[in-house]
Amino acid sequence: MSGPVRYHGRQFTDADLAVIHAIITDPAHPTRSAIARAVCDALDWHRPDGRRKDMAARVALLRMHRDGLITLPQPTQSNGNGRHESHLPADPQLTLDLHDTVPTTLDALGPLKLAIVDTPTASRQWRTLIATHHYLGYSPFAGAQLRYLASSAHGTIAAFGFAASAWKCAARDSHIGWDPPTRQARLHQVIGNARFLIVPWVRVPNLASHLLAAVTRRLPADWQHTYSYQPVLLETFVETGRFTGASYRAANWTHIGQTKGRGKLDRHHQNAVPIKDVYLYPLHRHYQRILTTPADQI
Repeated sequence: MSGPVRYHGRQFTDADLAVIHAIITDPAHPTRSAIARAVCDALDWHRPDGRRKDMAARVALLRMHRDGLITLPQPTQSNGNGRHESHLPADPQLTLDLHDTVPTTLDALGPLKLAIVDTPTASRQWRTLIATHHYLGYSPFAGAQLRYLASSAHGTIAAFGFAASAWKCAARDSHIGWDPPTRQARLHQVIGNARFLIVPWVRVPNLASHLLAAVTRRLPADWQHTYSYQPVLLETFVETGRFTGASYRAANWTHIGQTKGRGKLDRHHQNAVPIKDVYLYPLHRHYQRILTTPADQI
């Protein structure tokens, strides 16, 4: 290997790859999940609460395997990758049946409920809504994440997904004042709003900003409960030409610039993607001070 390589936000040296090769060939780690756990322990790849980043490790190891750097054993069972359709056709009858029955004002819609997706049934519903109605479709999030469904007396009306933030974003990193070592140490405290969907048969003015305000109030405590630490900043990327970002601005998110049109996994700067507006939402009044604390002071 000519030098360090980066997978899933972590740099791997020749020495790291040698450790991974040794773990793979050790009969004590016969499965991919066992290998991922052992890699986390050997390379000290843990979350702030001390738990292994085993899902992140599994994603990184799979990408190394596909790039020919390592050879993983055959999976012992299907893990669902590729089993779920990323896009599904809409049910026109469902849209037709509900369109005339859903109220068109917030007051008429009534009390809204946000629920964490934490059961197989809720997960299936969330996945189906996103695959059917979100322009990006469904793809599984890796690592720390929370998903929500929003409902009223008229049924499920919206879905949110929060997951790992972008490894690099020039506009965001400049706004925060990050250098690379501090960004790497503090990135887990920035959470990405990866999906936001209001089902198409619900057309209620100001509903989007109302839901955004509700979920941002709730998210820090939910994240603390789930992962034993609180994020201090949210980010999202709004595709220019497709959306105006008005709902985020109305919910007090701040537009701080645009992306450069490269995907988050584009290590060679070759994959052009649509330009997106970058929005941030502070979850802590001193988020910049927290995020710029040098790595050696953590």
